[in-house]
Amino acid sequence: MSPEPHLLSTDEVAARLGIKPTTVYAYVSRGMLPSIRNAEGKGSLFAKPDVDAFVARRRRPTTPAIQTGITLIKDGGLYYRGQDASLLAGSASFESVATLLWTGEREHVDLVPSAELKNLAVATVQPLPTGARTTDRLRVIVAAAAAADPLRFDTTPAAVIATARTLLATMVAALPYAQGVTTGEVLRREQGTVSLAELLWPRLTLRDPDPGPSASPSNDAGPGTGIRTGAHKTLNAALILLADHDIAASTLAARVAASTRAHPYAVVSAGLAALDGPLHGAASGLAYALLKDAMATGDPVTTIAARLRADGMIPGFGHPLYPDGDPRATTLMAMLDEGPVRDTATRLAKAVRDRSGTQPNIDFALAALTLQHDMPADAGEAIFAVARTAGWLAHALEEYSDRPSRFRPVGQYSGRIPSAG
Repeated sequence: MSPEPHLLSTDEVAARLGIKPTTVYAYVSRGMLPSIRNAEGKGSLFAKPDVDAFVARRRRPTTPAIQTGITLIKDGGLYYRGQDASLLAGSASFESVATLLWTGEREHVDLVPSAELKNLAVATVQPLPTGARTTDRLRVIVAAAAAADPLRFDTTPAAVIATARTLLATMVAALPYAQGVTTGEVLRREQGTVSLAELLWPRLTLRDPDPGPSASPSNDAGPGTGIRTGAHKTLNAALILLADHDIAASTLAARVAASTRAHPYAVVSAGLAALDGPLHGAASGLAYALLKDAMATGDPVTTIAARLRADGMIPGFGHPLYPDGDPRATTLMAMLDEGPVRDTATRLAKAVRDRSGTQPNIDFALAALTLQHDMPADAGEAIFAVARTAGWLAHALEEYSDRPSRFRPVGQYSGRIPSAG
């Protein structure tokens, strides 16, 4: 009979994993790590083989053949080209962060839509059903822009960056305004150059963004390109926080497309396709529904209980890369205005944290942002898609400089064996 395996205390497991004891309890409550009741009635004990197996599963796999200098996730932080994304969200323009991702240098360069491409995209999107999601429209806009660009296969860095700037602005400018927006007033505001956040805002909500005198969020922006105070700045921060996240599923899809030397529009289309899943870009919509229910009932605990009973999970909480909390969520939640949405979100997050130690992720914070400003449930997905386009194109630039068609894995066949005859 084998000897009893060595037992570890909660503190020992926390030290082994480099996390807090409360996070260990969160893993236990979610069935990710088995525990043993301490005979002395004090805390829990953990079998060393179980902890070893958990560590092996938890190790973050790297994608073969991909070396990237764009984004680093380390020690609970997110860094773009070595710069803290949370600090950038509070001090930089999205335009300057996009340039940082593409070139390694932080410089504000205006994103200006092509009038010709915008007119074509608007005409192409117009026949879509009223109920089409914003990301449905973005996919059509990108396809229309690609068809109108005869030089789209130019993948030299300068050409890709020029395409990226025009495409990002055109994607947003070709979206319809939120139903009920007074277009005359909006068009007046959009005369000249505005930030991407200002351009996107009236396409997502009727709410006044509480504009104050234009003020540059940092020295990145030149005259006339400052982001308005209030909600525009918060939306700008959300775009920055979502601009890239290492080799996420949609980014891998974008890199695979770029490795075949697909043009930048096709790279973005590949990213948008992978982003469409409810476990990726659309996750904020599930968190939006949870938060909206909590506001309607006024009782976050009851809302959580109902969601656990129906789905067995709470959307918008936990992230495998941030066991002690998603820094993007922390940064964005701190920027939300005081009011019923932020209050309910804070209470709901506390209820989940007290019960399981699980922290809110960026999808939850994005849901709170969109709900606070009366945006539709799919607005978070749209913000995600626009922001991540910058990251996909940064990864495309890396991929274009590497050898082509690098991704050709071989499947492990498990089907019927061919007969000898």
